Parts: sequence; C-alpha cells; structure tokens
Amino acid sequence: MRLLRPRRASRLVLLTLLTLVPVGSRLASPAPCAAQPDRARDGIQAAEAPAGTAADTGDTRQAALVIAEGSVARSQVVALGRDVVVAGEALSDVAAFNGTVRVTGHVTGDLIVLNGDARIAAGARVGGDVFVLGGRVEAAPGAIIDGRTVAHPTASSAWLTLLEGPSVGLGGTSALILGTKLALMAAWMALALLVFAASGRQVLATSATVRREPFRCFVVGLTGVLALVLTGVAFAAVAPPLASAPLLVLVVLFALLLKLWGMVAVFHALGAWAVSALRKRRPLALNAATTGLLILGVAKFVPHLGGWIWTVATLIGVGASLASKFGRQEAWFQMAELERVETAV
Repeated sequence: MRLLRPRRASRLVLLTLLTLVPVGSRLASPAPCAAQPDRARDGIQAAEAPAGTAADTGDTRQAALVIAEGSVARSQVVALGRDVVVAGEALSDVAAFNGTVRVTGHVTGDLIVLNGDARIAAGARVGGDVFVLGGRVEAAPGAIIDGRTVAHPTASSAWLTLLEGPSVGLGGTSALILGTKLALMAAWMALALLVFAASGRQVLATSATVRREPFRCFVVGLTGVLALVLTGVAFAAVAPPLASAPLLVLVVLFALLLKLWGMVAVFHALGAWAVSALRKRRPLALNAATTGLLILGVAKFVPHLGGWIWTVATLIGVGASLASKFGRQEAWFQMAELERVETAV
C-alpha cells in the first residue's frame, strides 16, 4: 500500500484539520450566555468580582455570580468562565468551570471547581464534598467542610472538560464539550500525520495486526495495561522515592507511546475496512486513517457508549503495538538468538 500521494491524500487530511481546528476553538470558548439558574428566583445576581478574585488581576472574564447575604439559591448553581461568590445560602451544589468560588456563607451540597480555586472563609460551611481539579482549596481557620476535600492542582483543562463536564451540569452536547472533543480530534489527526511521515510502514504492519486478530489484540492490550499498572504500583511501594520517580516516569511514557502508536494503527485499520466495504477498493493510507478517526470521532459524541468504544479501541491499539513490537513483527525476547551468540563466543 502506498503511503502518500500528495495531490490526493492531502486533500482529505487538510480538509479535516481545517474543519476541526476553527470549529473546535469556537465552540470551546465560553459562551456569554451560559446556562445559569434563574437569578431573580434563586437570589443570584451578577456583580463585580470581590477582592481577591479575577477582577483584581485584570482578567476579562464575565462578572461574578453572587449569592448575596440573606439570599437563598434553591437549585444548582453552575458558572462557566466566571467566579462565584456565596455569601448567602446555596441549598444545592455549586460548581464553576474556569472560575474561582469564594464561600463566606453556607453551601448545603457539594462544591466543585474545575480550573480554579475554592476559597472558604472563616465561619463558612460546606455540607458536602469539596472537589477541585486544576486549582487549590483554601480553607481559613474556622471554616467547616462536612465531606471530603480533594484537590488536583496540575490537572489539564482539556481533560477536565471531557472527564468532569457532566458533573458540573454540562451536557454531552454543550458547546464546551463539543469544542474540546473536536480540538482533540484535530490533535489526533496531526499525530497521525507525524507518525505516518516518520514510520509509515511500521504503522501499516501494526494496522495489519489489528485487522487480522482484533480480539487477541484486545486481550493483549488489557493484560499489558494491567501489567503496567502493577509495575507502577510495585515501583512506588518497593523502590525509594528518588529511584521510583524516574521509573514511574518511564512506565507512563511507555504506556503513552503504546496508546498513541496503537490508536493511529486502529484509525487506519478501521478506515481501511470501512472504505473497502463501501467502495470495494483499497484506500490510500492517510485517507484510511482519516476515515477511521472520523468514525471513532463521531462515536465519541454518543453519550456513555462513546467512552466505552474508545476504551475498547485503546486496548486493541495497545495490544497491537505490543503484539507487533511497534510494527517490527519481532519477538520481544529472542532467547534462541542469545543462546547462539553465547555459543559462538
């Protein structure tokens, strides 16, 4: 199979990238009229951010949502791209994406912050859990948190959107979720171009392994992922901290390489099968990979089922990378060759 035919193969690839990048960027930007609870009914008003929030740092985000002292918010409070100030009482959950939440009153439910900080003043109370990704939890002396407190300051914004979007009231068809998924599809397309340009024949060999034995690849991938997880746990438990840190980094990098290489092979295998079934002819390599990416990309937008489809595809890709030794089709450990070398010596 020929890897490149510039005038034909590049058209579909460039069209896909030129479509995904601007559309994804446009959708991922916070909408000025994001869905919020009814302010008049729930005692929520828009106001300038108080001291210590985005307004003091020159940020151009929208005015903060404020539950004033003596006011009650009866339904869930969700803020996109703005801060939240709870000086009164929130009877349900309070969540913010790309914004800071400052509590000086009472939150009955959970407090969820993605890509921002949670600041709980002295005398304030949160009845549920405090969950922060991409930020910090700052609880002053005298603040009360009845539930758990979890914070991951270094979490990526893109993964926050995909993994935690539903928990902050974002549906699978919201502009933020759609935009992030489209942007990730564009990143996958750029990766496919890079991998085919660097090691096209090896990727095709891995893709052939996927087409021949998909079930075996799935089993090998599942076993490999479990083995890598157990290896990482063993390094963390047995090795000293200074020695376990680089070993864990190596394990993570190897797992990431398996996933990226394998997914490009899965894109090609799926696309080649689809085009051959519809048009009864063998497609060009990049066209097949782009087609497979678009098929899996569409599947990703299906609520719940899309995540499972990508999980299965990832395990198949990891298994194909291991089974084909990144397309080299060699055994990982060739003891017979080693024995012959030792005998000759």
